[in-house]
Amino acid sequence: MEDLLQVGVITSTHGVCGEVKVFPTTDDNARFKQLKECYVEYKNEMQPVKVQGVKFFKNMVILKFDGIDNINDVEKYRQCKLFVDRKHAVALEEDEYFMTDLIGLQVEKEDGTELGTLTEIIPTGANDVYVVTGQEKKEWLFPAIKECIVKIDIEAGKMVVRMMKGMEE
Repeated sequence: MEDLLQVGVITSTHGVCGEVKVFPTTDDNARFKQLKECYVEYKNEMQPVKVQGVKFFKNMVILKFDGIDNINDVEKYRQCKLFVDRKHAVALEEDEYFMTDLIGLQVEKEDGTELGTLTEIIPTGANDVYVVTGQEKKEWLFPAIKECIVKIDIEAGKMVVRMMKGMEE
């Protein structure tokens, strides 16, 4: 499991006092209210930053980092990913998972037939869709609903799915 979880992408600066606009990649934007420290992936290195302030504007989160007080100092973070330490992540309910823990799971049907690997998660609003890639790049799309997803075992690295009527084998 990854120690860091992505929670957003810095899209641009906000104002001239060193704030950034963040497009959240988490289901719960309210999680930013408790954010005290995070990591910015800058030039392939994780740089820790302390969060001084949080505001919300439309579907974006505006963050102010401690010690960064002008637009020039924060401009370099444009398009950088924002991460939190797993131990500071929001608590999950039963049958909830972090996307990063699902990617790479081996997927099989209820009868044990191997389908492939979960390679992508597509958020659709109503429910996520899991993209499973098998041999010869064959893909299956599974809605993340109880009727399709029978079992997820993060420890074993496995997901069991039910093929719905009409799904091509």
